[in-house]
Amino acid sequence: MILLPRHDVVIALTTPPLISFIGAWRAKLWRARFCYWVMDMNPDEAVAAGWLRADSFMGRTLERMSRFSFRRADSIIALDRFMRDRIVAKGIAPEKIAVIPPWSHDDEVRLDPVGRKQFREAHGLGGKLVVMYSGNHSPVHPLDTLLRAAEKLRGNPNIVFCFIGGGSEFERVQQWVKDGKANAVCFPYQPLGQLAASLSAADLHVVVMGEAMLGLVHPCKIYNILAVGAPVLYIGPKPSHVTEILDRLGEVYPWASCPHGDVTNAADQILRWVDSARNLQRKVPMEAATAFSKSALLPLMIAELEKLKH
Repeated sequence: MILLPRHDVVIALTTPPLISFIGAWRAKLWRARFCYWVMDMNPDEAVAAGWLRADSFMGRTLERMSRFSFRRADSIIALDRFMRDRIVAKGIAPEKIAVIPPWSHDDEVRLDPVGRKQFREAHGLGGKLVVMYSGNHSPVHPLDTLLRAAEKLRGNPNIVFCFIGGGSEFERVQQWVKDGKANAVCFPYQPLGQLAASLSAADLHVVVMGEAMLGLVHPCKIYNILAVGAPVLYIGPKPSHVTEILDRLGEVYPWASCPHGDVTNAADQILRWVDSARNLQRKVPMEAATAFSKSALLPLMIAELEKLKH
């Protein structure tokens, strides 16, 4: 970045963490406009997860770097209203924050009946109810309630739990499966070209958000789940971006929720799908497919960036 010619606009994301600080300084030196596209909130997320102490030297330093990025930004893009509220709470003017969710994988992920059948046959899932958690396995998305519910349902041969992905907690889940704690299988992240098949293979998808993570991370997995029309079990705080989406879809879309720690409720919700899943006609909700599509959201992003030209 040091050797680059001057740019009129600098756009910074949050990966790697706080690279926005460098982007903000570069924009200041260039006297360029600065757009901060916030994918997650750090160091807030690290503090909430227990990885970092807020009152430590590193914690205080990273927080000052984060606030500098927010203050220097001419435009801030937050992924949901809860993230926007977290940013406003730092003393940032609400009028320079636009809420634009990340768009779904429109071209790659869709309901795939053929891929569903092939995935289930390839992994011996047969006619069982497949309860799937697909994505990052991390303390940000604590899986204890789901794992304990799976253990509670271990004696039901009609249910199998499928964990797909990676992350810091994935090895723990793999060992849990090896130890035979539940009827469960584990697979690594699937290639993008096979994602539609693996997601379509589930009869019930689980979305998890940690209680302290509301507004710090964004539950983007919900978009691909809706794209395959799968029922949803949400474990996490309410209200949240997930519950607001599902509430808008109304009773026509099959979903349920429970708080962290309520293992009996989670197990009961899963049991409810054993019979109904066989008769469920999978239907992709057009409202969600349209609202979170690339064709709907990319123009909003472009329009926000166009404002920086003036």
